[in-house]
Amino acid sequence: MNRLVTIFVAGFIALMLLSSTVFVVDQRRFAIVFALGQVRDVITEPGLHFKLPPPFQNVVYLDKRILTLDTPDADRFITAEKKNILVDAFMKWRITDPRLYYVSFGGDEARARNRLSQIIKAALNDEITKRTVREVISGERGRVMEAVKQKVVAEAKEIGVGVVDVRLKRVDYIEQINASVYDRMRAERVRVANELRSTGAAESEQIRADADRQRTVIIAEAFREAEKIKGEGDAKASAIYADAFGKNPEFAKFYRSLEAYRATFKNRGDVMVVDPNSEFFKYFRQPGASR
Repeated sequence: MNRLVTIFVAGFIALMLLSSTVFVVDQRRFAIVFALGQVRDVITEPGLHFKLPPPFQNVVYLDKRILTLDTPDADRFITAEKKNILVDAFMKWRITDPRLYYVSFGGDEARARNRLSQIIKAALNDEITKRTVREVISGERGRVMEAVKQKVVAEAKEIGVGVVDVRLKRVDYIEQINASVYDRMRAERVRVANELRSTGAAESEQIRADADRQRTVIIAEAFREAEKIKGEGDAKASAIYADAFGKNPEFAKFYRSLEAYRATFKNRGDVMVVDPNSEFFKYFRQPGASR
């Protein structure tokens, strides 16, 4: 009995040791293998892997997916004309160098997000302070984002992070000057809208007239072509009928009689008062029957 217990305990310990040497890397994660506190290996491919049991080797997992850094509140920046604006931005990022990322942040994603927020805020400040409000909002918005992205990409690379994209969600004035700006924008938009309406009305009339003219021409040409094709078809049909009926006049008479029967008896409610021995019913009678 004691021997069985010993074997069971030994087997259980062996199974625990074996399970501690096997780990699975998901396709959504990186795995960093540590040996006595030092980075031993970085695994980027998913699958089943092996290591030494703790405390000799341990595994830390990092997220491989594209993550979103979205600032909860808009930050205030000062433009070249000394006006305050509120800018709300977001960034798509992912871990590209797991070893460098872990060394930089110890695997703490919150620290990484905080550092990336500082990087993007500094890059935005550098670009916005060199431009006017109009340039930031509309005139050079694309250039601003491209310059910010280049700076963020360069600094993020030093901490093992790859930047997928950086975008501005909102650029707005502070509340004190919003009303006057909105009034000016509304007046400008109304003027442009009126110009577009008048231009659009003139162009629509021109397009409608041109479409009507093209429609008339197309219908006339189509009718002419249809009549031409119909005439050619009728001529060919007449020639084919004449040739076929000339070879067998009796069959021609039979075929025409069938067409007459089909046209005459088309509706079940039709009533005809005709002598059954008339020539019209010739092909209804049995061969050799009296006329």
